[in-house]
Amino acid sequence: MAYSGKAKISRQFLALALMIPAAFLSSCSHNNQEDEFAFHSEAMISDPYEEYNRKVFAFNRHVDHYVMNPVIRGYRTVTPEPARNGIRNFLRNLNSPVVFFNQVLQGDIEGAGTVLVRASINSILGIGGLIDLAAHEGIEYESEDFGQTLGVWGVPHGPYMVVPFIGPSSTRDYAGYFVDGAMDPLRWYLFNINEEPLYYTKFGVNYLDLRDSLMDVLVDLERSSIDYYASVRSTYYQQREALVEDRARQAADDISYESYDFPEFE
Repeated sequence: MAYSGKAKISRQFLALALMIPAAFLSSCSHNNQEDEFAFHSEAMISDPYEEYNRKVFAFNRHVDHYVMNPVIRGYRTVTPEPARNGIRNFLRNLNSPVVFFNQVLQGDIEGAGTVLVRASINSILGIGGLIDLAAHEGIEYESEDFGQTLGVWGVPHGPYMVVPFIGPSSTRDYAGYFVDGAMDPLRWYLFNINEEPLYYTKFGVNYLDLRDSLMDVLVDLERSSIDYYASVRSTYYQQREALVEDRARQAADDISYESYDFPEFE
């Protein structure tokens, strides 16, 4: 049984090895071919598939109105806010290895150390991460993914994409999502013991939690937007660019040829 799990993972890594370079080449080839839209952060938006993206966006919008938003309201009704916060804390704690890996790849050693401290405190004293005791001590959670890592390395966004049920992203960030999933130790473990349903359950709960955190923001944005599609696209790119630039600045600040002191945690 263990051999079957390893063979399955090997096939998935082969697919990733073929897909990631293709995504990178697609990103580079489209970057200078399409009309782009500038916003205040000076990041550029490439949307060569806008006609298709708008159709998918309209479909997702109907799904949100008639399925997702009612589900989220029901979730909020039956799950008190402290319980929802506990679920969110637990999911963040489970994702610590992926965040740690990306911090290291971005050259942010202090950030990687912070992830270890947070995971240790919350796993041991916070009931497996249900209680975010680290945040109460001033050690805040910081999400990192491989899409951000690619951005820190200088890989461009590539074409803007809207995927059914999932929503907006870019070629670079979708490639990053696959890598994050492949590097997740929990996924490796559950797939090797043939407990894939547990991993997919975690994925579903993560999606529900994400949509819960975004619903009010998206509803307000839709009400205040003349072109809701363009507003979501611009907001997505600005948010992602801000995350990447923050990591890039920290990585540059961490490089010092005059001091070799270890980073201190306040």
